[in-house]
Amino acid sequence: MRLLLIQPYTFAETSALYVRPADPSREARLINFEDYGHLLKGLDWDVHPGPVGPFGDSFVETREEFATVGVLRLPIVREAAASGRWDALVLLGGGDPGFIEAREIGQRHEVPVVACAWAQMQVAGMLGHRFAVLDVSEVHNAQMADLVVRYRMTEHCAAVRCIDAPLPRPSRPGAGNVQTEKSQGEASASLARAVAAAVAAVEEDGAESLILGCSAIYWMRPHLERRLRGMGWDVPVLEGYRCAIAVAKLLSGLGVAASGIAFPRDDSRRVRRRKSV
Repeated sequence: MRLLLIQPYTFAETSALYVRPADPSREARLINFEDYGHLLKGLDWDVHPGPVGPFGDSFVETREEFATVGVLRLPIVREAAASGRWDALVLLGGGDPGFIEAREIGQRHEVPVVACAWAQMQVAGMLGHRFAVLDVSEVHNAQMADLVVRYRMTEHCAAVRCIDAPLPRPSRPGAGNVQTEKSQGEASASLARAVAAAVAAVEEDGAESLILGCSAIYWMRPHLERRLRGMGWDVPVLEGYRCAIAVAKLLSGLGVAASGIAFPRDDSRRVRRRKSV
């Protein structure tokens, strides 16, 4: 199988958030590779850096930023899907910028396109009836709540809970980078807040599995699951890259990209008279 992973965006070299990679390998370009690298073994895969982020020294968090980056990523998807080089495409990043439109492009070329939040929700539906989203900030929460509605998962989403770990941006000069807390492991303050939010999601909201919203906190998955099990909660904690890669492999193996009814082509010979939306 041939799989292309597409980053949501990269920082310009002039950005204060740009980090020059010491290791140019494809593995080093992926965060938390140790948590899902086994899923890529035996595959012909690569990583595309995505578009250059247009927001300077800000991570993508707001609806405007997600929409802008999503549009910038579509030409990359179109070129990859039309090339015939790849059996499936995975859109990295927690807020799924441009995913639905990218999936339409993939359907035209019979190439599955998968994104992280969507894949987590699909997998969560296999594990139980209700899931909760743990996410970094109020503005990012709004994006995740929108995705729950757009993916028609409102019946299954018990809650979207904020762990109050906003990403750096000029309007928040004191904000830390939760991704850098990975080195702190179990001692991370953000992890402690995630554990509290997870317990509340299970006890108060009725969640049966947990989804991590922003990719900056995907590193928490094994720590969070281990902490919850130690408290007696046998609740699966999902993470976007693992789920997206696994679902992409599944769809490619089944030989399907998306329903041509759900994603009709512009040259469709039949017209479906829709009774509901």
